[in-house]
Amino acid sequence: MAQEAEEYCDMVNRDPNNLNDHVKVAFDDVIGEPDGAHSADCVWKNSHWCFTCGKNCCYKFMTFLCGICIALYWGCEFALIAFDQIWCITPSLRIFAIYCGCCQKFFGTIIQCFLAPICETCGLCFSRITVTNNS
Repeated sequence: MAQEAEEYCDMVNRDPNNLNDHVKVAFDDVIGEPDGAHSADCVWKNSHWCFTCGKNCCYKFMTFLCGICIALYWGCEFALIAFDQIWCITPSLRIFAIYCGCCQKFFGTIIQCFLAPICETCGLCFSRITVTNNS
């Protein structure tokens, strides 16, 4: 099973479906100095280095502490959702469709037996009406 996970785990492109494309956390995506408002080169370079190192260290530390447990939680959560859909919701929807089919037949029969003759009779009565224009 671990070998299966390694086969599907892309170590280069870790977001192949661009799920988190909106999360831009690179220095250039967060901080930018427009023309006419530039800091000293040493400040810019050191700010870039501090931002990148701080972000990387903090992110790696947080994922090291929590990443595996959170991944386990989400895996179990989606397993529960799949279980619920497969074993509870879909069979319930099928039962509902079967009962609705029976109700549809009952309702259709009632309409044919009671309402159709009334409508047919009214149609025959009103079909004899003629309208003439005397202008």
